[in-house]
Amino acid sequence: MSKESGTGGIQISHLSKTYLTRGRRTEALRDITLDIKSGEFIVLLGRSGCGKSTLLRMLGGLLSPSSGSITFDGKPLYDAQQKPDDGVLGSLGFVFQDANLLPWRTVSRNISLALEVQGVSAAQQRERAAQLAQSVGLQAFLDHLPKALSGGMQQRAAIARALAGNPDVLLMDEPFGALDALTRDDMNLMLQDIWLREKKTVVLVTHSITEAAFLADRVIVLSPHPGQIQRIVANPSPRPRSMADIKNTDYQSLISLLRKEIGEP
Repeated sequence: MSKESGTGGIQISHLSKTYLTRGRRTEALRDITLDIKSGEFIVLLGRSGCGKSTLLRMLGGLLSPSSGSITFDGKPLYDAQQKPDDGVLGSLGFVFQDANLLPWRTVSRNISLALEVQGVSAAQQRERAAQLAQSVGLQAFLDHLPKALSGGMQQRAAIARALAGNPDVLLMDEPFGALDALTRDDMNLMLQDIWLREKKTVVLVTHSITEAAFLADRVIVLSPHPGQIQRIVANPSPRPRSMADIKNTDYQSLISLLRKEIGEP
């Protein structure tokens, strides 16, 4: 299932978030304005506390902004009372750092959870789950419970679950942060393959400069607290990309630039 042409665009306008805790105001994000094209792979990069996850949670309808607006294909995500629109939320898929699979459901039934809620027939659920399991390399584990899976395999299942309802936009919050380096490389390659095939709009939060350089069409560098757009860096490297490409001059130049932008040696 691939998404229709022209869907998945995101418009962020003068978005800010201030927390009020025990009478104290903390400004997390300030005046974020960004247009994301349909089918674009965007990476949010910056030091801890710069507001990356706050921005992603606002994009996902999990956290209301203090000011500003977010629209998906011209449809406002939040109303005047800053409540998210359920219709817009239905076009989003979310993947967290923790897979959060339901331990009593098989891989197949975890993947098809959203379809079950939508009232899709059991046969269609099984068919869609099998298709997605194939795409993430879990076709042999459809009848397994999550406890039988490694961390990387659980995240594969979580990505498949997020794709089950064919969302226009995939929001990913450090989905590979807890994985070892080799598994993380494998997951990056898998995610690239899914993106090339499905052409979803993806917004990914990461602390990994190498991951950002490998996956992104554009890297949005956020400044330290409060988070603001410090720089937008386009990735000139063609796709598909391989891990061997990381050694190339273009990649190393991009990685050096990103390190400089976030203040890493």
